[in-house]
Amino acid sequence: MELPVLWSVVLITAGVWNLVVWPRFWQRVSADPRARDADGRATRFFTVHLVLVAVSLALGTAVGVLGLLTLR
Repeated sequence: MELPVLWSVVLITAGVWNLVVWPRFWQRVSADPRARDADGRATRFFTVHLVLVAVSLALGTAVGVLGLLTLR
């Protein structure tokens, strides 16, 4: 396998990894008792993890798309 193709595969794999792992992590965070206060409002724990997951999914998507584009 040529080196440029190998790097494309690495980028695609990293993108897929992020799109598989982070939604599962989000499910656990959402179910965590620290995610909501006694009144049911979102806590800082929830908000920080929401931002973390959103940024990671956006970066994972961008990296995966970049990998696909570099295959051409």
